Amino acid sequence: MDDEQLAERFRGADDEAIRLLYRRFAGPVFTVAMSILHDRELAADAVQQTFLKAWRSAGTHQPGRPLAPWLYAIARRTAIDIYRKERRTIQPHSEVGLDAEVVALPFESVWEAWEVRKAVDSLPDDERDVVRLQHFEGLTHNQIADNLSVAIGTIKSRSFRAHRRLAESLVHMLEVPV
Repeated sequence: MDDEQLAERFRGADDEAIRLLYRRFAGPVFTVAMSILHDRELAADAVQQTFLKAWRSAGTHQPGRPLAPWLYAIARRTAIDIYRKERRTIQPHSEVGLDAEVVALPFESVWEAWEVRKAVDSLPDDERDVVRLQHFEGLTHNQIADNLSVAIGTIKSRSFRAHRRLAESLVHMLEVPV
């Protein structure tokens, strides 16, 4: 089912559509919430509240309007509300450093991070392991080979294939000059 069909069924309060909506968008909504809250438990609460608010206002979703930006806007407002509420409960003179300002990332950055995460997650396990160790852990090919007990040539081949697959799956993110 594409997003437009899902949106139509969601506006009609179809129970199955609500479940599909959650499965499809819970991850990106969590990413939006984490970018603001920087706390997994609070972000998980924000996800639940976001989908509850969306469900309650499903009838107000405009036909033809994409679901994703609508949900992300609800998630952003919900996360900001939670942040403000949590901030009020902090004692004024408790610990040094608790007054740090939370800066929300622009939506484009959150979307890009989600797209990359989705692309990395779609790689075969052996290639995904190499990419994660290389880019998220900062390991060299030699260190990865030692870590995985695999020959260096195999690591280089997996890395090459993984990066080729990532480039193919993320080509839609390139800006096209007008």
